[in-house]
Amino acid sequence: MLKKWFFKALLFIICISPALLVRAQDADKQAKVQFFTGAATVTTKGLSTFPNLSLGKPAAILDLSMGGKKFRFEPIFRFALEGKPWSFILWCRYELLNNEKFQFKIGAHPAYSFKMITVTQNGTAKEILRAQQFFAGELAPVFKVGKNFSLGPYYIYARGLEKDIVRNSNFISFRANFSNIGVTDKYFMRLMTQAYYLKMDTSDGFYVNSTLSLNRRNSPFSVSSTMNKTIQSDIPGDDFLWNINLTYSFRGI
Repeated sequence: MLKKWFFKALLFIICISPALLVRAQDADKQAKVQFFTGAATVTTKGLSTFPNLSLGKPAAILDLSMGGKKFRFEPIFRFALEGKPWSFILWCRYELLNNEKFQFKIGAHPAYSFKMITVTQNGTAKEILRAQQFFAGELAPVFKVGKNFSLGPYYIYARGLEKDIVRNSNFISFRANFSNIGVTDKYFMRLMTQAYYLKMDTSDGFYVNSTLSLNRRNSPFSVSSTMNKTIQSDIPGDDFLWNINLTYSFRGI
């Protein structure tokens, strides 16, 4: 019964996205707020908070964000360094509320995760690249506690579209963000840390996750590391994962 409710909620978010887009476009024409930003990252290990979607080897990631004051299209394209696609996530996000103390966004996306599988054709085994399809929706309320500190819960429901993959995933986390931790006059750090519960079909687990970045003021480059630790889980995967990332951020409009 609970799964049906989650799935209906996801479908609702996906269905209202076109209406939100039209509304957002009208608002943007009046406000004349348009932008295009992005970040290109090279990482020592492709990680995901969903263990079945982790790459586990060096990867390149392209994050883009474009839109207006309310609506944003934020695709993420991830590849193994040898060039094979890892996953494509096509986020559409809408900002319902944003004031000095509180922000609330909703989002939905189709996603494609790519896996190498072995098939047999005419008695010969060979590897092919298979695309697994997902739909997901998110709820992201944020409480702005201070100028450089925010926190809040975060929720994602993901639905696998093929019968032989994970069909229902629920991700519930509590996040804290520190956006400007002074190191020197020229350098500062950012920290995002979260504790989360993940349920994938009949398996579930509790985890903690943190990303710490070192940034130079007025520089497009930053270095970061992500660490993920299992507290208790029956979901297959490593108990502890970490990587190092080099990111170049850019702005188009």
